[in-house]
Amino acid sequence: MKRAYIFPGQGAQFPGMGKELFESNDNAKALFNAANEILGFNITEIMFSGTAEDLVQTKVTQPAVFLHSVVLASTITDFRPDMVAGHSLGELSALVANKSLTFEDGLNLVYKRALAMQKACEMNPSTMAAILGLDDQIVEDSCNEIDDVVVAANYNCPGQLVISGSIEGVNKACTLLTERGAKRALVLPVGGAFHSPLMEPARTELAAAIEATTFHAPICPIYQNVTASAVSNSNEIQANLISQLTAPVRWTQSVQQMVADGATHFTEVGPGKVLSGLVKKIHREAEVDQA
Repeated sequence: MKRAYIFPGQGAQFPGMGKELFESNDNAKALFNAANEILGFNITEIMFSGTAEDLVQTKVTQPAVFLHSVVLASTITDFRPDMVAGHSLGELSALVANKSLTFEDGLNLVYKRALAMQKACEMNPSTMAAILGLDDQIVEDSCNEIDDVVVAANYNCPGQLVISGSIEGVNKACTLLTERGAKRALVLPVGGAFHSPLMEPARTELAAAIEATTFHAPICPIYQNVTASAVSNSNEIQANLISQLTAPVRWTQSVQQMVADGATHFTEVGPGKVLSGLVKKIHREAEVDQA
């Protein structure tokens, strides 16, 4: 039996997140307090007492979800992962959990990522939409037919693929995909076109920060979004992380590969249960739980 630890991305946040951890665990309290120092603002106050609206800004959401996940992982007794993976932002949480990055470096990169992505969103008004009930190939081919920017962005599970691009491109794709039999084509309440070519300004900005950060040998492989395969080489991890902002999140393929490599048990570490649900849709026999 191999155990995989998986880390959620943006969208898993909720008001009050992490408060119970802070109050019940001294090590967690120390990490939360350190995060306020590193970031230079009181993120814990927003997490513990803020509204859903306060938490939805990218520059708050990303460090909040990262913090909740990483602090929770630090409280797991006998934390011995055979493999880790994270969905989008969650990849950075996973890289701290498998010791590729220090807590401080991980948090700094998350905050720079959030600011760079928010800036890119403001430069190009854009959006994402969830397409339900179609084969990936139909979605990909349909996106290729549209003359505006729109691409397959998140392969979440069979029959659930998120597309990303310009507002015009996404709307055209939703119309076309509904005609081609999609059960739903649902525009998402997000700030912009994550994991699409419109994130190129953010990718360039973040690349400099990633290249200036030291990556260490991990304690176990990470299945990265870009390749959906096990990676243990620090230089490869770094390169894949740079590519991640403009490349699709291959979550379906990552889970399939983890299962092929022996994973039987998946533990979701962080707010929510979204990834646990996706894992069960990808591989019904998998055992899943939350940390």
